[in-house]
Amino acid sequence: MQSFAALILLIVIGGMAVSCNPDETQEVTTLTNIVLRDDFDVDGAPNSAIWTYDIGTGNNGWGNNELQYYTDRPENVVVENGMLKITALQESFEGSGYTSARINTKGLYAKKYGRFEARIKLPWGQGLWPAFWLLGNNIDTVSWPQCGEIDIMEYRGQLPTITTGSVHGPGYFAGNAISKEYELIDDRFDTGFHVFGIEWGPNYINYYVDDVLYNQITPEDVTGEWVFDHEFFIIMNLAVGGSYVGSPNADTVFPQTMLVDYVRVYQ
Repeated sequence: MQSFAALILLIVIGGMAVSCNPDETQEVTTLTNIVLRDDFDVDGAPNSAIWTYDIGTGNNGWGNNELQYYTDRPENVVVENGMLKITALQESFEGSGYTSARINTKGLYAKKYGRFEARIKLPWGQGLWPAFWLLGNNIDTVSWPQCGEIDIMEYRGQLPTITTGSVHGPGYFAGNAISKEYELIDDRFDTGFHVFGIEWGPNYINYYVDDVLYNQITPEDVTGEWVFDHEFFIIMNLAVGGSYVGSPNADTVFPQTMLVDYVRVYQ
């Protein structure tokens, strides 16, 4: 494990900065013009002008051996008291032992480049797998991983101090994704809210937790074609089980909820 909390922005000129540690130099942009904003301030179902749902178990547990059945029921996904709540339940439902939710902006909103961020309080427990991520809008024509995937935040519920940012593309996907971890010091992601974000432009994707830039991925870092120069849509979900986290165990307490304060996109 590595901690990148010591990463310091050294030079800022005209809205552009250089951030470096002994191993890397990173280009940073400052994007402030909001082009999509959901503050989850209207109780009920998520805003249907922005969000739609993935339903069911997908193919082979959404390709990851996940155990949950995704629904659009308010028990699993609802906006209440200024928060989006995605809740995983342990229950027998349509042949699955767990339910949860996965919402996305496919067909409603997609964007090429920009800052994508969300303020989230994560759940805790073995076998919980919340994520905030992007998929290439051309997935229906070129399929995955050629469409590209940008994981802004992935988290193993059994490791409450660590989050991961990754990219997947042709030649570098699944267990071979290009990834880097960020570790909190003297804090946990399940005890408070944190802002997870990327700033993405031609030939780079910068990864942030709160105000800390902890990684930059460029075409030189990937082991195949760079497929991040077209529109992507947003996904937020809370999976249960799967190859990334393993199954829940006797110590995993349900229900577990991923709380989202806001989602914003800037350019």
